[in-house]
Amino acid sequence: MMMRMGLFLILLFSLVGCSSEVSKHKDAQPPSASIHIGEKNYKTKLGTYCWSSNNKGVCVDTAGPVELLKDQKPIHTKPGETIQFVMDYKPQPNQFHVVQINEDEELEIPVKNNQFTAPTQKGIYYYSYGVWWMDKKDKNLSHGDAFYAFAIEVK
Repeated sequence: MMMRMGLFLILLFSLVGCSSEVSKHKDAQPPSASIHIGEKNYKTKLGTYCWSSNNKGVCVDTAGPVELLKDQKPIHTKPGETIQFVMDYKPQPNQFHVVQINEDEELEIPVKNNQFTAPTQKGIYYYSYGVWWMDKKDKNLSHGDAFYAFAIEVK
């Protein structure tokens, strides 16, 4: 009985502790993101995310980038062209991670100033662009995360 009460109190305090942070975002789902290549912007596809707004939190799990984009044509790009991430949203995410998938090989891509360089070898490349809105004081507290998918074809 004491153990159940202790578990209940831990659960209650963790929910109360998070409730003041839950309404950090005004929108019901993460913002849209795009990539800028050359003179054009291209939309990305929202994949898996955890988001909270209006005191409600939701997590959505989707397929990975290859499956998520199976019916879409990749964006044509030149070898070594600069690809920049664009998100018109405040606050901006403060952590990100990019994974490139090519022929069942996954590679973490370094990103500087929200941009990276397209591969130099011809082929179709799928990307997962993961972003997090981490708390500035508590480094282990996330106020939301989202993964965006896009594909390029280097010609």
